[in-house]
Amino acid sequence: MNPMEITLLLLVFAAVMFVWEKIPLALTSVIVCLSLVLTGVLDTKIAFNGFINSNVILFVAMFIVGGALFETGMANKIGGLVTRFAKTERQLIIAIMVIVGLLSGVLSNTGTAAVLIPVVIGIAAKSGFSRSRLLMPLVFAAAMGGNLTLIGAPGNLIAQSALQQIGEGFGFFEYAKIGLPMLVCGILYFTFFGHRLLPSANNTTDPYDPTHKPRVDYSDVPKWKQYMSLGILLATIAGMIFERRIGIPLHIIGSIGAVLIVLTGVLTEKQAYKAIDSQTIFIFGGTLSLATALESTGAGAAVATSVMGLLGNDASPVLLLVVIFSIACVLTNFMSNTATTALLVPIGLSIAASIGADPRAVLMAIVIGGSCAYATPIGMPANTMVLAAGGYRFMDYVRCGLPLIFVSGAVSIPLLLVLFPFFPG
Repeated sequence: MNPMEITLLLLVFAAVMFVWEKIPLALTSVIVCLSLVLTGVLDTKIAFNGFINSNVILFVAMFIVGGALFETGMANKIGGLVTRFAKTERQLIIAIMVIVGLLSGVLSNTGTAAVLIPVVIGIAAKSGFSRSRLLMPLVFAAAMGGNLTLIGAPGNLIAQSALQQIGEGFGFFEYAKIGLPMLVCGILYFTFFGHRLLPSANNTTDPYDPTHKPRVDYSDVPKWKQYMSLGILLATIAGMIFERRIGIPLHIIGSIGAVLIVLTGVLTEKQAYKAIDSQTIFIFGGTLSLATALESTGAGAAVATSVMGLLGNDASPVLLLVVIFSIACVLTNFMSNTATTALLVPIGLSIAASIGADPRAVLMAIVIGGSCAYATPIGMPANTMVLAAGGYRFMDYVRCGLPLIFVSGAVSIPLLLVLFPFFPG
Protein backbone atom coordinates (compact mmCIF):
# COMPACT_ATOMS: atom_id res chain seq x y z
CA MET A 1 0.00 0.00 0.00
CA ASN A 2 1.11 3.55 -0.66
CA PRO A 3 1.38 6.16 2.12
CA MET A 4 -2.03 7.66 1.34
CA GLU A 5 -3.76 4.28 1.63
CA ILE A 6 -1.93 3.49 4.88
CA THR A 7 -2.93 6.86 6.33
CA LEU A 8 -6.58 6.41 5.35
CA LEU A 9 -6.54 2.90 6.85
CA LEU A 10 -5.15 4.28 10.11
CA LEU A 11 -7.78 7.03 10.02
CA VAL A 12 -10.51 4.38 9.84
CA PHE A 13 -8.77 2.36 12.56
CA ALA A 14 -8.58 5.41 14.84
CA ALA A 15 -12.24 6.27 14.23
CA VAL A 16 -13.42 2.72 14.99
CA MET A 17 -11.26 2.39 18.11
CA PHE A 18 -12.27 5.82 19.42
CA VAL A 19 -15.94 4.81 19.12
CA TRP A 20 -15.46 1.22 20.37
CA GLU A 21 -13.10 2.15 23.21
CA LYS A 22 -12.02 -1.44 23.83
CA ILE A 23 -8.56 -0.04 24.47
CA PRO A 24 -7.84 3.38 26.04
CA LEU A 25 -8.07 6.39 23.71
CA ALA A 26 -4.52 7.42 24.53
CA LEU A 27 -3.22 3.95 23.58
CA THR A 28 -5.07 4.14 20.25
CA SER A 29 -3.37 7.48 19.55
CA VAL A 30 0.07 6.06 20.35
CA ILE A 31 -0.57 2.96 18.18
CA VAL A 32 -1.46 5.23 15.25
CA CYS A 33 1.67 7.32 15.83
CA LEU A 34 3.93 4.24 15.98
CA SER A 35 2.25 2.72 12.93
CA LEU A 36 2.99 5.82 10.88
CA VAL A 37 6.67 5.47 11.81
CA LEU A 38 6.92 1.69 11.28
CA THR A 39 5.25 1.90 7.86
CA GLY A 40 7.53 4.74 6.80
CA VAL A 41 4.73 7.25 6.27
CA LEU A 42 6.42 9.67 8.70
CA ASP A 43 9.89 9.75 10.17
CA THR A 44 10.29 9.53 13.94
CA LYS A 45 11.00 13.21 14.51
CA ILE A 46 7.92 14.40 12.61
CA ALA A 47 5.62 11.70 14.05
CA PHE A 48 6.47 12.51 17.67
CA ASN A 49 6.64 16.27 17.18
CA GLY A 50 3.12 16.56 18.56
CA PHE A 51 4.34 15.54 22.02
CA ILE A 52 6.63 18.57 22.24
CA ASN A 53 4.12 20.96 20.70
CA SER A 54 3.80 24.35 22.41
CA ASN A 55 0.15 23.58 23.09
CA VAL A 56 1.15 20.42 24.99
CA ILE A 57 3.32 22.63 27.20
CA LEU A 58 0.30 24.89 27.69
CA PHE A 59 -1.85 21.86 28.58
CA VAL A 60 0.63 20.68 31.22
CA ALA A 61 0.99 24.15 32.69
CA MET A 62 -2.76 24.76 32.98
CA PHE A 63 -3.35 21.32 34.48
CA ILE A 64 -1.03 22.39 37.30
CA VAL A 65 -2.50 25.89 37.69
CA GLY A 66 -6.07 24.55 37.57
CA GLY A 67 -5.15 21.57 39.76
CA ALA A 68 -4.07 23.96 42.51
CA LEU A 69 -7.58 25.39 42.62
CA PHE A 70 -8.99 21.88 43.08
CA GLU A 71 -6.30 20.57 45.44
CA THR A 72 -6.62 23.46 47.89
CA GLY A 73 -10.42 23.27 47.96
CA MET A 74 -10.84 26.73 46.40
CA ALA A 75 -12.95 25.30 43.55
CA ASN A 76 -15.29 23.72 46.10
CA LYS A 77 -15.53 27.02 47.97
CA ILE A 78 -16.43 28.89 44.77
CA GLY A 79 -19.02 26.28 43.82
CA GLY A 80 -20.56 26.22 47.28
CA LEU A 81 -20.69 30.02 47.49
CA VAL A 82 -22.66 30.37 44.26
CA THR A 83 -25.08 27.49 44.77
CA ARG A 84 -25.81 28.43 48.38
CA PHE A 85 -28.04 31.32 47.32
CA ALA A 86 -30.40 29.16 45.24
CA LYS A 87 -33.72 28.46 46.99
CA THR A 88 -35.69 26.56 44.32
CA GLU A 89 -34.72 23.72 42.00
CA ARG A 90 -34.80 25.96 38.96
CA GLN A 91 -32.63 28.58 40.66
CA LEU A 92 -30.25 25.84 41.67
CA ILE A 93 -30.00 24.58 38.08
CA ILE A 94 -29.26 28.12 36.86
CA ALA A 95 -26.66 28.71 39.57
CA ILE A 96 -24.93 25.40 38.85
CA MET A 97 -24.84 26.03 35.10
CA VAL A 98 -23.50 29.57 35.53
CA ILE A 99 -20.64 28.61 37.83
CA VAL A 100 -19.70 25.43 35.93
CA GLY A 101 -19.91 27.20 32.57
CA LEU A 102 -17.66 30.07 33.68
CA LEU A 103 -15.14 27.82 35.46
CA SER A 104 -14.96 25.51 32.44
CA GLY A 105 -13.87 28.43 30.31
CA VAL A 106 -10.68 28.97 32.30
CA LEU A 107 -10.07 25.46 33.63
CA SER A 108 -10.45 22.00 32.14
CA ASN A 109 -14.16 21.45 31.44
CA THR A 110 -13.82 17.80 32.49
CA GLY A 111 -11.86 18.74 35.62
CA THR A 112 -14.42 21.38 36.57
CA ALA A 113 -17.25 18.88 36.26
CA ALA A 114 -15.31 16.24 38.19
CA VAL A 115 -14.66 18.47 41.19
CA LEU A 116 -18.20 19.87 41.37
CA ILE A 117 -20.12 16.61 40.91
CA PRO A 118 -19.64 15.57 44.57
CA VAL A 119 -20.44 19.14 45.66
CA VAL A 120 -23.73 19.14 43.72
CA ILE A 121 -24.64 15.67 45.01
CA GLY A 122 -24.10 16.96 48.55
CA ILE A 123 -26.27 20.01 47.83
CA ALA A 124 -29.00 17.73 46.43
CA ALA A 125 -28.91 15.63 49.60
CA LYS A 126 -29.21 18.71 51.86
CA SER A 127 -31.88 20.46 49.79
CA GLY A 128 -34.00 17.37 49.09
CA PHE A 129 -33.89 17.88 45.31
CA SER A 130 -33.22 14.84 43.12
CA ARG A 131 -29.59 14.70 42.04
CA SER A 132 -30.70 13.35 38.64
CA ARG A 133 -32.22 16.75 37.94
CA LEU A 134 -29.02 18.62 38.81
CA LEU A 135 -26.13 16.55 37.46
CA MET A 136 -27.11 16.57 33.78
CA PRO A 137 -27.32 20.39 33.56
CA LEU A 138 -23.91 20.46 35.29
CA VAL A 139 -22.12 18.36 32.66
CA PHE A 140 -23.87 20.07 29.74
CA ALA A 141 -22.79 23.46 31.11
CA ALA A 142 -19.23 22.14 31.33
CA ALA A 143 -19.34 21.22 27.64
CA MET A 144 -20.69 24.63 26.63
CA GLY A 145 -18.35 26.52 28.96
CA GLY A 146 -15.37 24.92 27.24
CA ASN A 147 -16.12 27.19 24.27
CA LEU A 148 -15.46 30.41 26.18
CA THR A 149 -11.67 30.51 25.82
CA LEU A 150 -8.75 29.00 23.97
CA ILE A 151 -7.92 26.75 26.92
CA GLY A 152 -11.45 25.63 27.84
CA ALA A 153 -11.31 22.30 26.00
CA PRO A 154 -8.58 20.21 24.31
CA GLY A 155 -10.33 20.50 20.92
CA ASN A 156 -9.89 24.27 20.99
CA LEU A 157 -6.11 23.91 21.15
CA ILE A 158 -6.05 21.14 18.54
CA ALA A 159 -7.65 23.57 16.08
CA GLN A 160 -5.31 26.35 17.23
CA SER A 161 -2.25 24.17 16.68
CA ALA A 162 -3.36 23.25 13.16
CA LEU A 163 -3.97 26.91 12.28
CA GLN A 164 -0.59 27.98 13.65
CA GLN A 165 1.08 25.68 11.12
CA ILE A 166 -0.39 27.80 8.31
CA GLY A 167 0.24 31.13 10.02
CA GLU A 168 -3.29 31.59 11.39
CA GLY A 169 -4.86 31.31 14.83
CA PHE A 170 -7.63 32.27 17.23
CA GLY A 171 -7.49 34.87 20.00
CA PHE A 172 -7.84 33.85 23.64
CA PHE A 173 -11.55 34.79 23.86
CA GLU A 174 -12.44 34.36 20.18
CA TYR A 175 -14.34 31.11 20.77
CA ALA A 176 -16.57 33.05 23.18
CA LYS A 177 -18.15 34.93 20.25
CA ILE A 178 -20.05 31.71 19.61
CA GLY A 179 -19.61 29.94 22.95
CA LEU A 180 -21.04 32.63 25.24
CA PRO A 181 -24.37 32.96 23.37
CA MET A 182 -24.55 29.14 23.30
CA LEU A 183 -24.03 28.98 27.07
CA VAL A 184 -26.61 31.71 27.74
CA CYS A 185 -29.19 30.05 25.50
CA GLY A 186 -28.40 26.65 27.04
CA ILE A 187 -29.14 28.07 30.49
CA LEU A 188 -32.35 29.64 29.18
CA TYR A 189 -33.30 26.32 27.60
CA PHE A 190 -33.07 24.54 30.95
CA THR A 191 -34.76 27.43 32.76
CA PHE A 192 -37.91 27.52 30.63
CA PHE A 193 -38.13 24.10 28.96
CA GLY A 194 -35.30 21.65 29.51
CA HIS A 195 -35.95 21.18 33.24
CA ARG A 196 -39.21 19.44 32.33
CA LEU A 197 -37.26 16.78 30.43
CA LEU A 198 -34.83 16.04 33.25
CA PRO A 199 -35.41 12.57 34.72
CA SER A 200 -36.52 12.17 38.31
CA ALA A 201 -34.62 8.94 38.89
CA ASN A 202 -34.47 7.41 42.32
CA ASN A 203 -31.03 8.04 43.80
CA THR A 204 -30.08 4.40 44.12
CA THR A 205 -26.89 3.53 45.92
CA ASP A 206 -24.08 2.33 43.69
CA PRO A 207 -20.37 1.67 44.26
CA TYR A 208 -19.36 4.50 41.94
CA ASP A 209 -21.42 7.13 43.74
CA PRO A 210 -19.06 10.00 44.70
CA THR A 211 -20.88 10.36 48.03
CA HIS A 212 -19.62 6.91 49.02
CA LYS A 213 -16.00 7.82 48.41
CA PRO A 214 -13.92 9.25 51.24
CA ARG A 215 -14.84 12.91 51.54
CA VAL A 216 -11.93 15.28 51.12
CA ASP A 217 -11.48 17.59 54.08
CA TYR A 218 -10.01 20.95 53.11
CA SER A 219 -10.17 22.44 56.60
CA ASP A 220 -6.47 21.79 57.15
CA VAL A 221 -5.49 23.65 53.97
CA PRO A 222 -4.11 27.10 54.89
CA LYS A 223 -6.26 29.97 53.65
CA TRP A 224 -3.28 31.62 51.99
CA LYS A 225 -2.85 28.57 49.74
CA GLN A 226 -6.46 28.83 48.58
CA TYR A 227 -6.25 32.51 47.79
CA MET A 228 -2.76 32.18 46.31
CA SER A 229 -4.03 29.50 43.91
CA LEU A 230 -6.87 31.78 42.83
CA GLY A 231 -4.54 34.78 42.53
CA ILE A 232 -2.04 32.92 40.35
CA LEU A 233 -4.86 31.59 38.16
CA LEU A 234 -6.28 35.09 37.65
CA ALA A 235 -2.82 36.52 36.97
CA THR A 236 -2.13 33.75 34.44
CA ILE A 237 -5.43 34.36 32.66
CA ALA A 238 -4.75 38.12 32.63
CA GLY A 239 -1.36 37.46 31.05
CA MET A 240 -3.00 35.31 28.37
CA ILE A 241 -5.58 37.98 27.61
CA PHE A 242 -2.82 40.54 27.00
CA GLU A 243 -0.49 38.05 25.30
CA ARG A 244 0.10 40.20 22.24
CA ARG A 245 0.75 43.37 24.23
CA ILE A 246 3.33 41.81 26.56
CA GLY A 247 4.88 39.71 23.80
CA ILE A 248 5.03 36.44 25.79
CA PRO A 249 3.52 33.28 24.21
CA LEU A 250 0.60 31.56 25.92
CA HIS A 251 2.56 28.41 26.80
CA ILE A 252 5.28 30.48 28.50
CA ILE A 253 2.70 32.48 30.48
CA GLY A 254 1.07 29.22 31.58
CA SER A 255 4.45 27.75 32.50
CA ILE A 256 5.26 30.79 34.64
CA GLY A 257 1.96 30.28 36.47
CA ALA A 258 2.74 26.58 37.00
CA VAL A 259 6.20 27.36 38.33
CA LEU A 260 4.76 29.94 40.75
CA ILE A 261 2.26 27.35 42.02
CA VAL A 262 5.12 25.06 43.08
CA LEU A 263 7.59 27.82 44.01
CA THR A 264 5.14 29.43 46.45
CA GLY A 265 4.34 26.08 48.02
CA VAL A 266 0.67 26.00 46.97
CA LEU A 267 1.36 22.53 45.55
CA THR A 268 4.26 20.20 46.15
CA GLU A 269 6.19 18.86 43.19
CA LYS A 270 4.41 15.50 43.51
CA GLN A 271 0.99 17.17 43.64
CA ALA A 272 1.86 19.16 40.51
CA TYR A 273 2.80 15.98 38.64
CA LYS A 274 -0.41 14.32 39.84
CA ALA A 275 -2.51 17.19 38.46
CA ILE A 276 -1.28 16.55 34.91
CA ASP A 277 -3.76 14.51 32.83
CA SER A 278 -1.38 12.31 30.84
CA GLN A 279 -4.23 10.75 28.84
CA THR A 280 -5.04 14.10 27.23
CA ILE A 281 -1.36 14.63 26.41
CA PHE A 282 -1.04 11.26 24.69
CA ILE A 283 -4.31 11.68 22.77
CA PHE A 284 -3.22 15.13 21.65
CA GLY A 285 0.31 14.15 20.67
CA GLY A 286 -0.67 10.91 18.94
CA THR A 287 -3.53 12.31 16.88
CA LEU A 288 -1.42 15.26 15.73
CA SER A 289 0.82 12.74 13.95
CA LEU A 290 -2.24 11.45 12.09
CA ALA A 291 -3.17 15.02 11.19
CA THR A 292 0.36 15.53 9.81
CA ALA A 293 0.13 12.33 7.76
CA LEU A 294 -3.27 13.27 6.35
CA GLU A 295 -1.77 16.52 5.14
CA SER A 296 1.60 15.29 3.89
CA THR A 297 0.28 12.23 1.99
CA GLY A 298 -2.64 14.05 0.43
CA ALA A 299 -5.12 11.73 2.19
CA GLY A 300 -6.90 14.66 3.83
CA ALA A 301 -7.29 16.36 0.47
CA ALA A 302 -8.69 13.13 -0.99
CA VAL A 303 -11.30 12.90 1.76
CA ALA A 304 -12.13 16.57 1.30
CA THR A 305 -12.55 16.07 -2.45
CA SER A 306 -14.93 13.18 -1.80
CA VAL A 307 -17.00 15.22 0.62
CA MET A 308 -17.13 18.14 -1.79
CA GLY A 309 -18.07 15.78 -4.60
CA LEU A 310 -21.11 14.61 -2.65
CA LEU A 311 -22.16 18.19 -1.98
CA GLY A 312 -21.67 19.29 -5.58
CA ASN A 313 -19.61 22.08 -7.07
CA ASP A 314 -22.16 24.78 -6.42
CA ALA A 315 -22.90 24.05 -2.77
CA SER A 316 -23.81 27.21 -0.89
CA PRO A 317 -21.75 28.37 2.12
CA VAL A 318 -24.80 27.76 4.32
CA LEU A 319 -25.06 24.13 3.16
CA LEU A 320 -21.31 23.61 3.63
CA LEU A 321 -21.48 25.00 7.17
CA VAL A 322 -24.54 22.93 8.09
CA VAL A 323 -22.96 19.72 6.75
CA ILE A 324 -19.60 20.26 8.48
CA PHE A 325 -21.30 21.28 11.74
CA SER A 326 -23.68 18.29 11.58
CA ILE A 327 -20.89 15.78 10.94
CA ALA A 328 -19.02 17.08 13.99
CA CYS A 329 -22.22 16.96 16.09
CA VAL A 330 -22.98 13.35 15.15
CA LEU A 331 -19.44 12.05 15.61
CA THR A 332 -18.86 13.79 18.94
CA ASN A 333 -21.79 11.97 20.52
CA PHE A 334 -20.33 8.56 19.72
CA MET A 335 -16.67 9.19 20.33
CA SER A 336 -14.54 11.50 22.44
CA ASN A 337 -15.15 15.16 21.59
CA THR A 338 -11.37 15.61 21.65
CA ALA A 339 -10.91 12.70 19.22
CA THR A 340 -13.68 14.03 16.98
CA THR A 341 -11.97 17.40 16.68
CA ALA A 342 -8.58 15.78 16.13
CA LEU A 343 -9.97 13.65 13.29
CA LEU A 344 -11.96 16.41 11.58
CA VAL A 345 -9.49 19.32 11.86
CA PRO A 346 -7.05 18.12 9.16
CA ILE A 347 -9.96 17.16 6.90
CA GLY A 348 -11.49 20.59 7.49
CA LEU A 349 -8.23 22.29 6.51
CA SER A 350 -8.17 20.28 3.30
CA ILE A 351 -11.78 21.23 2.53
CA ALA A 352 -10.95 24.89 3.14
CA ALA A 353 -7.93 24.70 0.83
CA SER A 354 -9.87 22.92 -1.94
CA ILE A 355 -12.70 25.47 -2.10
CA GLY A 356 -10.77 28.58 -1.09
CA ALA A 357 -12.66 29.02 2.19
CA ASP A 358 -11.31 30.70 5.32
CA PRO A 359 -9.71 27.87 7.35
CA ARG A 360 -10.51 29.69 10.61
CA ALA A 361 -14.22 29.59 9.75
CA VAL A 362 -14.17 25.88 8.88
CA LEU A 363 -12.29 24.92 12.04
CA MET A 364 -14.49 27.10 14.23
CA ALA A 365 -17.54 25.22 12.87
CA ILE A 366 -15.83 21.89 13.63
CA VAL A 367 -14.85 22.86 17.18
CA ILE A 368 -18.29 24.26 18.04
CA GLY A 369 -20.07 21.27 16.47
CA GLY A 370 -17.68 18.92 18.25
CA SER A 371 -18.58 20.44 21.62
CA CYS A 372 -22.27 19.48 21.29
CA ALA A 373 -21.75 16.14 23.05
CA TYR A 374 -25.07 16.12 24.89
CA ALA A 375 -27.09 13.21 23.47
CA THR A 376 -25.17 10.18 24.78
CA PRO A 377 -23.36 9.19 27.99
CA ILE A 378 -20.11 8.67 26.04
CA GLY A 379 -19.90 12.03 24.27
CA MET A 380 -17.51 13.48 26.83
CA PRO A 381 -15.93 12.14 30.04
CA ALA A 382 -18.16 14.27 32.30
CA ASN A 383 -21.29 12.65 30.79
CA THR A 384 -19.99 9.24 31.81
CA MET A 385 -19.06 10.47 35.30
CA VAL A 386 -22.68 11.17 36.21
CA LEU A 387 -24.24 8.11 34.53
CA ALA A 388 -24.32 5.93 37.66
CA ALA A 389 -24.52 8.73 40.24
CA GLY A 390 -27.58 10.22 38.53
CA GLY A 391 -29.23 6.88 37.87
CA TYR A 392 -29.44 7.79 34.18
CA ARG A 393 -30.26 5.61 31.19
CA PHE A 394 -29.06 6.13 27.62
CA MET A 395 -32.40 7.60 26.53
CA ASP A 396 -32.29 10.19 29.33
CA TYR A 397 -29.37 11.81 27.53
CA VAL A 398 -31.16 11.61 24.18
CA ARG A 399 -34.40 13.07 25.57
CA CYS A 400 -32.70 15.98 27.29
CA GLY A 401 -29.59 16.47 25.15
CA LEU A 402 -30.95 16.19 21.62
CA PRO A 403 -33.14 19.30 21.90
CA LEU A 404 -30.14 21.13 23.36
CA ILE A 405 -28.12 20.18 20.25
CA PHE A 406 -30.82 21.78 18.08
CA VAL A 407 -30.83 24.86 20.31
CA SER A 408 -27.03 25.08 20.06
CA GLY A 409 -27.20 24.69 16.29
CA ALA A 410 -29.93 27.31 15.95
CA VAL A 411 -27.80 29.76 17.94
CA SER A 412 -24.34 28.98 16.58
CA ILE A 413 -24.95 28.48 12.84
CA PRO A 414 -26.30 32.04 12.21
CA LEU A 415 -23.48 33.46 14.37
CA LEU A 416 -20.90 31.42 12.46
CA LEU A 417 -22.28 32.70 9.15
CA VAL A 418 -22.00 36.31 10.32
CA LEU A 419 -18.86 36.28 12.49
CA PHE A 420 -16.87 33.54 10.71
CA PRO A 421 -18.05 33.43 7.09
CA PHE A 422 -16.50 30.75 4.88
CA PHE A 423 -15.92 33.32 2.13
CA PRO A 424 -15.27 36.75 3.73
CA GLY A 425 -16.09 39.68 1.52
